Amino acid sequence: MTSTPVTDDPHANDAAPYGGGDPYADYHTFGDGDAFTELVDLADRRLGAGVVAANDEFFAERENLLVRERAVFDPEHFGHKGKVMDGWETRRRRGTADAPFPAPEDHDWAIVRLGAPGVVRGVVVDTAHFRGNYPQRVSLQATSVPGSPSPEELLAADVKWEEIVPVSQVRGHAANHFAVTSERRFTHVRVRQHPDGGIARLRVHGEVVPDPAWLDLLGTFDLASVLNGGTYEDASDKFYSSPTQIILPGTSRKMDDGWENRRRRVHGTNDWVRFRLAAQGAIRAVEIDTAYLKGNSAGWIALSGRNGENGEWFEIIPRTKLQPDTLHRFPLAAQAVATHVRLDAFPDGGVARMRVHGVLTGEGRAALEERFRRG
Repeated sequence: MTSTPVTDDPHANDAAPYGGGDPYADYHTFGDGDAFTELVDLADRRLGAGVVAANDEFFAERENLLVRERAVFDPEHFGHKGKVMDGWETRRRRGTADAPFPAPEDHDWAIVRLGAPGVVRGVVVDTAHFRGNYPQRVSLQATSVPGSPSPEELLAADVKWEEIVPVSQVRGHAANHFAVTSERRFTHVRVRQHPDGGIARLRVHGEVVPDPAWLDLLGTFDLASVLNGGTYEDASDKFYSSPTQIILPGTSRKMDDGWENRRRRVHGTNDWVRFRLAAQGAIRAVEIDTAYLKGNSAGWIALSGRNGENGEWFEIIPRTKLQPDTLHRFPLAAQAVATHVRLDAFPDGGVARMRVHGVLTGEGRAALEERFRRG
């Protein structure tokens, strides 16, 4: 990964004009590293995220920022307002007749409601296909407002926004990565482009921190779900798709909306994926779903648990045969207290969703409350 050079030349980070062929052939990644991209995207529409307001979206709608698929480019696609871009694009800002360029403080903004409030670890500002019309600089702010605030409430003078990405230069037609160091829990982010321009996609990677009081009201809930604070930690293989998808809400919609590994050829080995639960919990039942995985689902699975970072692994579900494209339910004869679970697939294959139903223990509830209050 290459850093974006800081320069006084406003055109130093322009991409070359589109010359035909594959529009992604000259697309690159720049910034502060990409380890955080393994974490869940808190601004994922599948979690309930949305772009709730923007000051301008003359050329392209703000909602495009959160589209899951990568941006597409059609050089012949024009509309009544000009070139149709797959992203959020504002009009060109103007100053006065005597000073036609915008003032240094001028900027456009869009507010994103995170689908799951949490601690932000990194942000990707993707300017794909915005080669000469991307913003010269960007910055991001974040805030925490409970409930379901309106845009007017979020823009009120008493709402405190914390800068999590300072005003920074970006490159055109590139994935611009920015690491974030704040430990606060946020519910909304505001992306700002200085002074104007277009951004194709926005990703806000981090760790979900749920409200313990809400989980108390639910009683039994999915301890592994992303929405409740479950986190993917590691896996033996993620060749075709991210293991994080196993713990997303809802059911899978197609074959790649789950975890699928490559074909394993080494005898005596198997694939596995490990998750950290929302907090220490007492597991009562487990669901393993192989929806849309027909000739490539895992042949058998086993589920193990661990209590604490250094605890010993113990069996929760023994090795059990799976059916393709089927929801499997496993009631447990006795509650299993754990902070982590590991799903083993034998010898390989895919799993669409996993649900780990249970309740928080007293110790787990106290730890989650402390983390929630810290934000």
